[in-house]
Amino acid sequence: MNISSRQIDAFLALATQRNFTRAAAQCHLSQPAFSTLIRALEDALGLRLFDRSTRHVGLTAEGENFHASALRIRAEVDAALAAMRDAAQLRRGRVAIALLPSLAAGWLPGVLAGFHTQHPGVELDIADVLSEPCIDLVATGRADFALAAIRADTPELQAEPFCQDGFHLVCRTDHPLADQPLPSGPAQLRALAQWPFIHLARHSSVRQYLEAAFHPQAMRTLMEVEQLATVMGMVRAGLGISVVPTLTLFHFQHPDLATRPLALPGLTRQIYLVRRRDRGLSAAAQALHALVLRERPASG
Repeated sequence: MNISSRQIDAFLALATQRNFTRAAAQCHLSQPAFSTLIRALEDALGLRLFDRSTRHVGLTAEGENFHASALRIRAEVDAALAAMRDAAQLRRGRVAIALLPSLAAGWLPGVLAGFHTQHPGVELDIADVLSEPCIDLVATGRADFALAAIRADTPELQAEPFCQDGFHLVCRTDHPLADQPLPSGPAQLRALAQWPFIHLARHSSVRQYLEAAFHPQAMRTLMEVEQLATVMGMVRAGLGISVVPTLTLFHFQHPDLATRPLALPGLTRQIYLVRRRDRGLSAAAQALHALVLRERPASG
């Protein structure tokens, strides 16, 4: 059975007007064309929907039953079309992104504030997680795209360079490293490695970059923690020093703390924008994706 939306509209017009001439005019059709639509609908259903006479047009019992369904169908189609128009015009929609906590806390809020001001009806779903969960969320379709420190180029995923992140020494302002000249190259590694370190956990990309840059120089690990706020508290208490990415320095803006940029071979963190190869972005996700690229952080 093939029933068109034009036939539904013609049926509803005639059910309301009870007159072929007025109903045809409402549908912007000639009366013969309108009558053809009604006959085709009745033929498709195998039922008479209207009683007709020279003076009266009325719904049959079957027509009364079909009327309720036709109203519901038209309402659902109208709602679907309105939702699509809203999505196309970014009045409605949903975007899910996953990204590193350092980006989510420092850089992203300003970007999202501008996006939300322009598109207040778009729902935002943010997952601030480490790189591997970021990639998993995109791979399983739970995030539209991700910003992670893993180059996830696979048959299912594509990764493009997004920004580069440098690293900074963090210590107390009264620490000897706060203002003394730092040597370069291996001598700098030795100068840092003699002090106790407050480290992020081994599964973090920050820790992995740091160990790769220091290898084979050993570091004096005093403790490992999960959160940068905890790193800040421990360094502020004088328990040790740390080396953190430039994009995380907002955590360490405190009068008791000093930060200094480091220039060590290999100690640069590459951030990638990751998305699925086989899935296009919704209108809302595409708009945020474009904004994220325009507002990407300056490489540290």
